[in-house]
Amino acid sequence: MAKVIPERMTAEVEGEFVIFLIGMRINKIWKVHKWLPVFLAMPRMIKELQADPNSGFLGHVAGIPVIVQYWRSFEALEAYARSRDKEHWPAWVNFNKRLSNSRGDVGIWHETYKVRAGEYEAIYSGMPPFGLGEVGKLVPISGRRDSARSRLVENSNPATTLE
Repeated sequence: MAKVIPERMTAEVEGEFVIFLIGMRINKIWKVHKWLPVFLAMPRMIKELQADPNSGFLGHVAGIPVIVQYWRSFEALEAYARSRDKEHWPAWVNFNKRLSNSRGDVGIWHETYKVRAGEYEAIYSGMPPFGLGEVGKLVPISGRRDSARSRLVENSNPATTLE
């Protein structure tokens, strides 16, 4: 288990990055044969991505029913999703085949956000490295970084002095 950092911290991520949210919704719980393969596919993909430092995958936060993924770029995310020799492509093809006549049994969704350099803020208090703080660099909150607004200004223009 990661060590808890008792101080208030914020995250710094160099350059632009992508946040990718992906999830599923079980609409008919009794149709286990429809939703279980979808549920089991994601851990294989995450393991594959973690094993490839050149994939552009920075890390993830796993939850139910949503997984938050961090990527270096949209291009890296798209390259993985379209690569026919990676875990995602066959899982996507199988999903579409299995559910072609019963789309309402299991829902899947994703949202992709491109984050420009410095246009984010984060706070962690009494937490181990987590989220952006795990994929980026954790730095103590002090002085000009004391509020969410000031952290946004600090990230977008480090030369800015707040009063």
